[in-house]
Amino acid sequence: MMDTIDTRRGRRSWSDTQKRAIVAASLEPGTSVSVIARRYDVTTNLLFIWRRLYHDGLLAEPGAGGPSLLPVTITGEQAEKLSSVASDAGRVEIEMSPGYRIAA
Repeated sequence: MMDTIDTRRGRRSWSDTQKRAIVAASLEPGTSVSVIARRYDVTTNLLFIWRRLYHDGLLAEPGAGGPSLLPVTITGEQAEKLSSVASDAGRVEIEMSPGYRIAA
């Protein structure tokens, strides 16, 4: 297994593929997270963080059901309440009456 060490900080840099492999090993039935962490020279806390990211879909294989954008259509009563839509460099704000704002 090849990893990169940042000589300025002495920290390893793990690829997402390596992280997924380590997480997968830690999810095998009957395994201990601390044993897997020691095997790969990773702190237990870091492995738990990776497991949480994996569970939340943030460490999934590219195109394998990770976070994605879905089209949204506002119809009916909600469309009538829509007062303005603004977009600025990737940020979207939707103002709805009476005084509700959705920003992403």
